[in-house]
Amino acid sequence: MQIPVINNSGHPLPEYQTPHAAGLDLRAHLVDGPVTLQPLERQLIPTGLSLEIPVGYEAQVRPRSGLAVKHGIGIVNSPGTIDADYRGEIRVLLVNLSNEPFVVNDGERIAQLVVAKHETIAWQPAETLSATQRGAGGYGSTGKS
Repeated sequence: MQIPVINNSGHPLPEYQTPHAAGLDLRAHLVDGPVTLQPLERQLIPTGLSLEIPVGYEAQVRPRSGLAVKHGIGIVNSPGTIDADYRGEIRVLLVNLSNEPFVVNDGERIAQLVVAKHETIAWQPAETLSATQRGAGGYGSTGKS
């Protein structure tokens, strides 16, 4: 799939790190220098990238597992969705869930981008829904294994 991209970052375009990876790494584009995230602080980090996602697809911005496990860095609205009609710069809403400050440097890989097909639905009003074994069981209803 070809996706038009504007790269104002000066960094290489996102790329897959392994042949079967689903996500491409997004890099921070920090013109004014490093950004320090204090514990529990969140900040929008620019990437310098703008995309033209095809209709019927979305781009999902997801956390990098290495930043999460090593430094407690996540994404507040994970996964963040980039819709096909958005043309602005991709920015990543990072959060520091650790007890230590974390410095984000220009060019650092901060998130993953996954492009996925999606469906557009039409609601079908109903009075009842089909029965299942689970029924209305919600959070924790299937127990521990």
